[in-house]
Amino acid sequence: QVQLVESGGGLVQAGGSLRLSCTASGLPSSINTRAWFRQAPGQEREFVAGVTWNGGTTDYADSVKGRFTISRDNAKNTVHLQMNSLKPEDTAVYYCAAKLTGAIISGPQAYAYWGQGTQVTVSS
Repeated sequence: QVQLVESGGGLVQAGGSLRLSCTASGLPSSINTRAWFRQAPGQEREFVAGVTWNGGTTDYADSVKGRFTISRDNAKNTVHLQMNSLKPEDTAVYYCAAKLTGAIISGPQAYAYWGQGTQVTVSS
């Protein structure tokens, strides 16, 4: 059974930082692309950042470039999202996702495995 478990969400003031983590278990292959998405109330789920299986390629939504950094530790099956200079518009539930092959895709339908989500709230 595949499980993706997120941690690290919380409440932070604008300009602050948070670090999200996502640990995977049961994935059928160690060669997998991982990504973070977010969903604010009343909005569609949107791509935030992605990283290929060896960490060699990363991609970011324009809204977070220069502020967020995605990284992975394959020895621990964990992906991190370091979020700096947070803004109130970053408030959302953040979801970790995984797909077994291929490039980083921004569409959520490309990802077969999902975590339960962690709430990030940025106050102004």
